[in-house]
Amino acid sequence: MRTATKKRETFETKIQASVNLDDGSIVKINTGVGFFDHMLDLFARHGRIGIEVDVDGDLHIDSHHTVEDVGIVLGQLIREALGDKIGINRYGTSYVPMDESLSRVVLDISGRPFLVFQAEFNNPKLGNFDTELVQEFLQAFAFQAGITLHVDVLYGENTHHKIESIFKALGKALREAITKNPEIKGVNSTKGLIE
Repeated sequence: MRTATKKRETFETKIQASVNLDDGSIVKINTGVGFFDHMLDLFARHGRIGIEVDVDGDLHIDSHHTVEDVGIVLGQLIREALGDKIGINRYGTSYVPMDESLSRVVLDISGRPFLVFQAEFNNPKLGNFDTELVQEFLQAFAFQAGITLHVDVLYGENTHHKIESIFKALGKALREAITKNPEIKGVNSTKGLIE
């Protein structure tokens, strides 16, 4: 199975996390940021990825360090669990509606990290989660995972719905990209390597 485990400690956060790309039956999220926990749960379940995350963060300041550092760790875990990337589809695309909102996520497990993020949120805060942190999480995740990531909210009004559709679409697109395809021999690259 494609798995990875990591412990990361800084002056701002202490994170213990693991991923299992081939068994999504165990999903346990505890970051101390309720809305973020909900989004990570959606990401894991719609991506059929096992994720366990436990965080002790400096939430007395705000949720920024916790959210960004979880993005860093999850990105590193995905990259490690993918290993040599032999046989994976590499590309993933997903459109996910949430009531009046529609989001599109397109990604390439390319080894060349990049984020294009096009979304506007009317509500700056949901619970103790600052909605501007969606972009911070995605950037940390993409850059550590080595993913070219394009995220667009095509339309919508409700901030919760917009963000929920992003995380669901991210999970679905990642699932497509990491799935092994028997028609792909070796690495899905003309270079013969995805770093």
